[in-house]
Amino acid sequence: MRGVSIIISSSEPTEKSGYLHEEYRLFHIKDQTEREYRYHYHDFHKIIVFLSGKVTYHIEGKAYHLKPWDILLVNRGAIHKPEIDTSVPYERFILWIREDIHDQALTTCFQRAHDRSFNFIRLNSQVQERLKDILMELESSLNGKAFCSELLSYALFSQFMVYLNRIFLEENYIIDQKSYTFDSQVENLVRYINQHLSEDLSVDVLAQKYYLSKYHMMRKFKEETGYTIHNYIISKRLLTARSLISQGVPVMKAAMQSGFRDYTTFVRAYKKQFGASPTRN
Repeated sequence: MRGVSIIISSSEPTEKSGYLHEEYRLFHIKDQTEREYRYHYHDFHKIIVFLSGKVTYHIEGKAYHLKPWDILLVNRGAIHKPEIDTSVPYERFILWIREDIHDQALTTCFQRAHDRSFNFIRLNSQVQERLKDILMELESSLNGKAFCSELLSYALFSQFMVYLNRIFLEENYIIDQKSYTFDSQVENLVRYINQHLSEDLSVDVLAQKYYLSKYHMMRKFKEETGYTIHNYIISKRLLTARSLISQGVPVMKAAMQSGFRDYTTFVRAYKKQFGASPTRN
């Protein structure tokens, strides 16, 4: 099965890598549940199409203030959480998409979101209606049992992703600086860390590079991302190593390329984060 469409009134599923067996899954969720989300990441890409409610979405140090039919691209490994006002129902479409999907070009937008450190799309009314129609057709097709519904569903999914990629890559969306807020110092730190994972990223080095007090830098980073600088770096290095290993890179080489200098430390951290030794994944 390529994907499953579900309409439920509960919280979004929290499965990580290994639970997404299909190439993609679609969820349509409307709920009003008292729940505080923690910062977390997924081992797959995720698209959130916001329909209604009062929600601010935090992704890698940026806070996005959502309006109906805003779209968020949450790339694999991106640390994020929603901040939800439960006084009104929260409705959204969610797409989970495997990193190793057959049509790799369809996931280009996620890499670009990572490179730009920007995950947000606000559409003009004409484009919004086009994507809305495709998404509604996709949901209907996934729920149906008509002839070749699976084939039609994948065609609609591909069409949606092609349009979304074109919009994001060509920056054909509304630029509204009031729609997101961030701390520029933390944004610079996040960007630098992700671009230099194999290098020395000690707190002393980072503080010196950005002319910041170590303690001020660590406090601000934790406030904006939910992670300490150390834990953020370790998580990103482990995700990078895991990706390299899945591509066939030898485990020790993957550890070194991801910034780990001590192999024993790497294996211990890998087992703690993923629940298995790196040779078994």
